[in-house]
Amino acid sequence: MVKSLYVPLDNSAHSLAGVDLAITIARASGAALAGGHVYAAKLHDRRFRQMEGGLPAPYQKEAKLVEQREIHDDLITRGLQVISDSYLDVFDARCRAAGLEARRVHLEGRNWQRLVEDIGASDCDLVVIGALGLGAVPCTQIGSVCERVARRVDRDVLVVRETEPRADGAIVVGLDGSPASWGALQTAFDLAPILGRPVEAVAVFDPHFHYVAFNSIAKVLSTEAAKVFRFEEQEKLHEEIIDSGLAKIYQGHLDVAARLAKERGIALGTTLLAGKSFEKLLQYARDSRAWLMAVGRTGVHSDAGMDLGSATENLLRQASCNLLLSARTFEPPAEHVAEVTMAWTDEAERRIARVPDFARPMARKAVVRHAAALGHTIVTSDVIDTLMATIPAGAVDRYAAKRGLDAGSLQGAGGRCPFAPRADAPTEAAWTPEALERLGRIRPESVRDHARLRIEKAARRAGVGLIDAAAVEDAERAVQATLG
Repeated sequence: MVKSLYVPLDNSAHSLAGVDLAITIARASGAALAGGHVYAAKLHDRRFRQMEGGLPAPYQKEAKLVEQREIHDDLITRGLQVISDSYLDVFDARCRAAGLEARRVHLEGRNWQRLVEDIGASDCDLVVIGALGLGAVPCTQIGSVCERVARRVDRDVLVVRETEPRADGAIVVGLDGSPASWGALQTAFDLAPILGRPVEAVAVFDPHFHYVAFNSIAKVLSTEAAKVFRFEEQEKLHEEIIDSGLAKIYQGHLDVAARLAKERGIALGTTLLAGKSFEKLLQYARDSRAWLMAVGRTGVHSDAGMDLGSATENLLRQASCNLLLSARTFEPPAEHVAEVTMAWTDEAERRIARVPDFARPMARKAVVRHAAALGHTIVTSDVIDTLMATIPAGAVDRYAAKRGLDAGSLQGAGGRCPFAPRADAPTEAAWTPEALERLGRIRPESVRDHARLRIEKAARRAGVGLIDAAAVEDAERAVQATLG
């Protein structure tokens, strides 16, 4: 829930609409409220001095210039302070009428810089700012102060586009599976009862990019290059697997969102769309007459240090409805994600089935979390093997002793870990010194671990008792090809 709001003020229609919206949120949530205005006395003083050369001749006499400078300095400084106080008085009056007390903030300097500094030093978790200011003209997409503040603060920012109140329109959340988009969903859930609006979730996947990319590649590949690239096979792979896989992933996000909404007693409408994300979100917002669109500041493919993702950047400039940029992050419980996105191979299911009934849910959750951390959507034996490698020796015995259980019941038949291969499976193969030395030279460590697991699994299946250097070299080539 929102605990503190900050509203930049300039007395424009968008700013005043932001004040009313912030007051509504503060009254319902009990959040603290602050309004800030920045005046630029030093900037105006410097500009006046630059204009002195253009003054009429009578005003360019030394005595007159000194007099004018003193008058201007006094009037500008006091005058801008009076204007700033007047803006804050309007803010105060609206807060008092709503039965709220608010903090007044006077700042001097360049508007967006001082706002960013003050917001960063405050404890606010939601900034409510008008999309356009007093200097806007009909073709303005976004005000410079709004865009600069939105890019530079690390808080949730609600950009106010609509200056006239209306009762219709939902809160639409754009989901892409990133922590910030899940954070936007949580904030939408918080705001929905306060604002009395329904919540909808929209996920957009882009199957068209691959068609465009392959058409472009086809124009430049020679016949020989196409054979090396295995162009036809790659194109078929994308059409039949990757594109359908993308649809499944994004539908999974919507299914998880629906479950999270149900747990909070919120009815959530969901929609899956295909196309360019920002274009489809803009179209959906227009067609549905959304009141607010909530998106993550950055998306699932953004790098650390990114201020705004490309889709969010386009929405900030072009969305006609109010827009929430979420800096808040959230990760859905792994078991929720697993139910809709994680599949298990038959071999992995057989291994988990050997875990005693009372411990199986905990074991399954641990495997799912581990698989998700590795970026997998299918649990295989290799995933279970990598998890088991992280469990310290004797951990099962200590767990059993702490809870007064029989370690054998946790470990399965023969005292072995229930995830381990069956007792009648081939024994672990030995490594020759040359093989171990060759394995140690593989870099990075992630590739080395993958190669080791691959070799040992192949040896078990083939019943090989000794692993040599040639097997390591073959596995390294295979892993490198898989990982690119």
